[in-house]
Amino acid sequence: MNVLQGHRIIEVGEGAASALARFLASLGARVLPGTPELLSADLHGASFLIDRRSTRQWSEASCPQADLLARHPQLIHVAITPFGPDAARAAWTGNELIVSALGGALGLTGDADRAPVKEALDACLFHTDMVAAAAMLAAHYERGRSGQGQQIDISAQEVTFSRGVNSILVWQFDRRKLRRTGGALGYGRATVRCIWRLKDGWCFHTLMTGRLGAPANQALSDWMDERGVDNPLHGTDWVRYDRSALQPDRRARWEAAIGAFFLTCTKSDIAVEGRRRGINAAVVCEPRDALADPHLQARGFWSEHDGVRLPGYFFKAHQSEPAGPSAPRRLSRPGPLAGVRVLDFSWALVGSITTKILGDLGADVIKVESATRPCLSRVDRQVSASSSDSLDDKPWFAHLNTSKRSLALDLKIPESREVIDPIVRWADVVVENFSPGTMSKLGLGYEEIARLHPGIVMVSGSVYGQDGPLAREWGVDGTGAALSGRTFLTGWPDRDPVIPSALPYGDVIVPYVMAAAVAAALQHRRESRRGAHLDVAMYEVCLQQTYEALLQTQTGPAPTRAGNADARRFHQAVYPASGEDRWIAISCQGRAEWLRLCALAGLTEDEPQRLEGALGAWTARQDAARLAEALQLQGIEAAPVQDIEDLMDGDAPLAARMPLVTLDHPLLGRFGHLRTPMHFSRTAPIPFRAPRLGEHSREIAVNIAGLAPQRVAELEAKGVIR
Repeated sequence: MNVLQGHRIIEVGEGAASALARFLASLGARVLPGTPELLSADLHGASFLIDRRSTRQWSEASCPQADLLARHPQLIHVAITPFGPDAARAAWTGNELIVSALGGALGLTGDADRAPVKEALDACLFHTDMVAAAAMLAAHYERGRSGQGQQIDISAQEVTFSRGVNSILVWQFDRRKLRRTGGALGYGRATVRCIWRLKDGWCFHTLMTGRLGAPANQALSDWMDERGVDNPLHGTDWVRYDRSALQPDRRARWEAAIGAFFLTCTKSDIAVEGRRRGINAAVVCEPRDALADPHLQARGFWSEHDGVRLPGYFFKAHQSEPAGPSAPRRLSRPGPLAGVRVLDFSWALVGSITTKILGDLGADVIKVESATRPCLSRVDRQVSASSSDSLDDKPWFAHLNTSKRSLALDLKIPESREVIDPIVRWADVVVENFSPGTMSKLGLGYEEIARLHPGIVMVSGSVYGQDGPLAREWGVDGTGAALSGRTFLTGWPDRDPVIPSALPYGDVIVPYVMAAAVAAALQHRRESRRGAHLDVAMYEVCLQQTYEALLQTQTGPAPTRAGNADARRFHQAVYPASGEDRWIAISCQGRAEWLRLCALAGLTEDEPQRLEGALGAWTARQDAARLAEALQLQGIEAAPVQDIEDLMDGDAPLAARMPLVTLDHPLLGRFGHLRTPMHFSRTAPIPFRAPRLGEHSREIAVNIAGLAPQRVAELEAKGVIR
């Protein structure tokens, strides 16, 4: 879907190799490098500017930032900086390791007995680029209405912080800190092991809570019984199982037995028999495994140049035939997507975050829910303020579902179509992230919805995509990470792979790709009257993040786990600092920075590996924040490894960006809710609190579906509307 064909984009500071540039080019745009000294001339006729210069570089520019929109009033100018252009750290510089340290991701990744270890490749910077893509295309849609451009400010630190919703909520409500847990998921009340050794490698597996995980959990237990191994899981009522409430001693027995079972399995066993049985497991693959995956080949994912296979599209699109024109829409809320109407069938993280983004940016979102199959985030109790008998007291749900209205509806009852069909005709966008085929079983697949509303834009998020051999297979956040090579490449070379503890990745990246795709498709519909079905696969988006590793696999030595090292840097590492579990990340781009670091530490210059111990002994006597400040003043990239207390209570520059917006919640009181991490100069959004289940059901049924109050009461009595 070449929705940006004919648009020229100038990128300053990185060039067309960035993930953002690749994303925009995949939509048909032409991305060109800009010259800072000649930027105003470069921008003649350009639609977008991607600007990665620091505030210091801006101050030295021949065309000041404030003059750009005056000279180019239709320009959409996105400034992407490590820490924000107006913050106290505006003069700091920082690569992936530094952003990860300051944003809270680094401190949650690795084994407790070693220094924190960064995630594979440029995880935080890729996330930032996908946030920027969604912001730019939302502004592009708004420009299609107003004819005006605007400036967008994206901070990589703020984006990284926004990923830590689990850490944020347990600190807000219980003043607890989450810790790095190696190959386990440490998300609140429990630490759940996820990485398991096999005979010939590793797999990702986790037991899931309640109805969601029951079939997969039972399948694992049955397989263990058939293998004749010790199975303390036997006889568990998996529908009632709550992984956050499992007693620690029982969890230890279970995990010992599961670990012993997996040691009897090979990667082939997991990929073939485990998949056939439907257990929630995936092989921890190397990048070369993905390159040979028949599923990706069947979906036409790869783009080949000179014998090298690289990721192609970020999402697939199937366009409809032209529909009739849309009537002008009254704008009732601020934001670049004001006036857009969204029907939301999402659940858990991917869909919920997608519609949170759309709603926070001004869209009118109706979330369809059911008390009989509630969203996972309405059920999982991670904090003491939440109970087991309420679906409305979960701060996890509140964080992920701002700016929405709730319609409680049982879609399995035929009369529900009296409510849903008129809302489909009302909507511009339908969002869903069920397993492929589920919406069709409900009579709400794309073909059925498009018959009701020919110009509809529908976006479907899943692990494997809507077609291909694996389309209907089981998967979660860790599945995409395992299959793409992300997990394999994260950790130390002498140890098992690790995961970033409570930090989701695919679950927070995919929503920005979905939101960007929606905004692009809406503007394309405005121009062409064509709707579309957008297909976004977590596996494929994670492979876009491992782009460099896939390239290296085919052109040089295959990449492997390298701890905190980066081949593009002379030296970088994480060193101890003064205090319990306190660390500082230091990255020397070249030998000159390394020499300055040695001089500051009072060490005779030598090769880095010879001075690791001495340098660590010096940093261990220093306060991490003060030392980082001193090193940055010397032109050495450094940052303290911040935990959630540092971020929430001690980071004034981050707080100045207002990454949390304080909202009143009817059961939880006033607390900070995550704001979608984008700052618009002209169409600033104003989010509102998440809804209680069914809070707006009657209002929606009467005012949007057009039902008489008496009929609404009858549907309530039948359990259709709740």
